[in-house]
Amino acid sequence: MRSTCRRHSLLVPALLCACVVLVAQPTAAEGDSRGMRASGASEPGPRVARLYQEAAATTQQYELVRRESKARRAEAQRLQKLLARERQQIKTLHKDLGRIARARYRGGGGLLYTVQLLLADTPEELMRGHRVVWQTDLAVDQKVARSLRAEARLAADEKQAAAESRKLQRRNAELAKKKRAIEKKLEDAQWTLQRQADASAAAGACRKATRLDQPDRGSKRGWVAPVERYALSARFGGGGARWANRHTGQDFAVPIGTPVRAVGQGRVVGVSCGGAFGIQIVVRHTDRDYTQYAHLAAVAVNPGERVAPGQWIGQAGTTGNSTGPHLHFEVRSTPELGSGVDPVPWLLKHGVKL
Repeated sequence: MRSTCRRHSLLVPALLCACVVLVAQPTAAEGDSRGMRASGASEPGPRVARLYQEAAATTQQYELVRRESKARRAEAQRLQKLLARERQQIKTLHKDLGRIARARYRGGGGLLYTVQLLLADTPEELMRGHRVVWQTDLAVDQKVARSLRAEARLAADEKQAAAESRKLQRRNAELAKKKRAIEKKLEDAQWTLQRQADASAAAGACRKATRLDQPDRGSKRGWVAPVERYALSARFGGGGARWANRHTGQDFAVPIGTPVRAVGQGRVVGVSCGGAFGIQIVVRHTDRDYTQYAHLAAVAVNPGERVAPGQWIGQAGTTGNSTGPHLHFEVRSTPELGSGVDPVPWLLKHGVKL
């Protein structure tokens, strides 16, 4: 993703404002509210956030079912091969039995064995001959019975595996349809959110921030990446026609409406609309460094608020001098542009590898 970052000043505190993010129950803003318009329950921000999560959950479920369906198909194919092999063995056994039966018929049926038994010199030899014949017939009978049971068992397993595979395929088709429907709703909501964000950025007057339903962050967390899923694009220090000077941050390519997270504990010292960075947030951390989150579509915090690691503070967009949806993330030693450091090693120092 691309962004054009030019030197500019943050708005004075009297004009600090929060950008549009819709939630089910908006709370009162903290700090100065001049230059902000009241946000209503019809805003698409929280709907985008909910659809974003729903789409991710449905996609995950779709992939799980798809993998399970693939495994079931593989199992059905394995059973088909085993069944074919068992049937071939039975077919071979039947041929052998037929050959033996024909040989006995041509030799007078069981007369040869009967003569051998009658001509036995001792009772022991007679019993041994009888036992050999009996054991041979028993072994053949057992082999036939075992093969028939194996064939029946494999046929039942194959039928069950095929039925389960068809069921999973139907389930996957349903999930694929649901996934497409959610993605269409999400796309519509994303661009509605972005149009409102563009209007706010053009007017230089942010809408009053409201709260996003926060994800379950579990136990106390340390530092995190500013977005959960991303592709790294323009890096710190890169040159090119897109920037007046060298690139001052790290870009994360993400869709419009992607929840943006505070990378660590801190306090919001700036929320503004307009200019090259569009809608942006600046956070001061306990280590006295600052982080900036720019080109947003909406924010969920107000100036002066404390934020926790992983807290959703806004949603990514493409406001300001931006050629596509992404998050422009900066690390600074002051709240002003021009004091930036490379975010990648800075995050790595805090235990976050991008």
